[in-house]
Amino acid sequence: QVQLVESGGGLVQPGGSLRLSCQASGPTFSPSAMGWFRQAPGRTREFVAAMKWNDGVTYHADSVVGRFTISRDLTKNAVYLQMNSLKPEDTAVYACAAEVDRRGAYYLIDNAARYNYWGQGTQVTVSS
Repeated sequence: QVQLVESGGGLVQPGGSLRLSCQASGPTFSPSAMGWFRQAPGRTREFVAAMKWNDGVTYHADSVVGRFTISRDLTKNAVYLQMNSLKPEDTAVYACAAEVDRRGAYYLIDNAARYNYWGQGTQVTVSS
C-alpha cells in the first residue's frame, strides 16, 4: 500500500516562497507519474504540476509557470514543489498524488483521475 505524506505548508506573505515535500512509502514504490493538485475553498480541485517518473519530464499549470517548480529525489522517493512569488490566489490545500499500477482508462497527466493514491494535503495560505 502506497502512502503519501505532505509537509511544508504554512502562512507566507505575498511574494514569499515555500517548498512543499511529499514523502512516499510502500513496497517497491515505482510510480508512473506524480503530481501536485490544489483546492481552494469553494473551488474545484486544480492541477498544479506533475512529473513522469520514468524520464522526469515535468508539466506545470499555466497559472504557476515561472513561479512553481516540481522536482524529485529518487533516493528518497520524494517529490517537491518549490513555490516562489506566491500570490493570495495561491492559497489552497495542496495535495500530492501518485499513479501506481493503475489500470483502465487513459488520462492526461493533468487529470486528477489519473492518480490512484493521494496524500492528506497541506494548507498554504498567502496573506499579508
